[in-house]
Amino acid sequence: MSEHRPQPSRPVAVVTGATRGIGLAVAEDLADTHHVVVGGRSAGSVASVVDRLPSAEGLVADLADCSPGGSLESALEALVPRLDRVDVLVHSAGVLRSGTVADSPVSDWAESLTVNVTAVAAVTRALLPALRRAHGLVITVNSGSGLTASPASGAYCASKFALRALTDSLRQEEREHGVRVTSLHPGRVDTDMQHELVAFEGAEYDASAYLDVRSVVRAARLAIDAGEDASVDMVSVRPRGWRPRTSA
Repeated sequence: MSEHRPQPSRPVAVVTGATRGIGLAVAEDLADTHHVVVGGRSAGSVASVVDRLPSAEGLVADLADCSPGGSLESALEALVPRLDRVDVLVHSAGVLRSGTVADSPVSDWAESLTVNVTAVAAVTRALLPALRRAHGLVITVNSGSGLTASPASGAYCASKFALRALTDSLRQEEREHGVRVTSLHPGRVDTDMQHELVAFEGAEYDASAYLDVRSVVRAARLAIDAGEDASVDMVSVRPRGWRPRTSA
């Protein structure tokens, strides 16, 4: 995999889930001004993003493997010594497992909580010294499902409520260290994940009913571009045209 070592004047941004969807859009937006650490599960997909950014390197890890000595721990052990500071950490990686509580296997709950919560805690913990040195910003990309639960997505909603609790705790803990923490709650976004969800629901896909991913990037920018005196604790952004399905 190609690596473009950071330019001395560039702040550093670490973005998980940066090979598609919201994470990719955020990484591309930050690339003009930041050295970007591109997080993803596949070495090939990470390399394709790294190679087209002016200053970037990869973080290849399976976030579902948070066990001691596992994929994530090994990747972080290699990355952390290379980063003197981290100015922005964006947690965009996540999984969505749909299904009712009655029908969802335990493995769906375990994977949802591991990827959407435990991995976020692990990555943040590893990078906190570098975030503190930079008085940096952590953004967790949550969901409307982290504010209001919905049927047939219990594992996902539970993980997003837990992510909100993690984010709120982290914000309170890190104020004294100068680290700001933002919980970003997009509604339905026109991404690959949305295609998968709509297919599960058996509905017709209408991209115009969902948020453009660039609108989510602009919401993230509200926190990124805030002055040092300001902490944007939570941002909720919804598609103007979306309406919930109703029964016939």
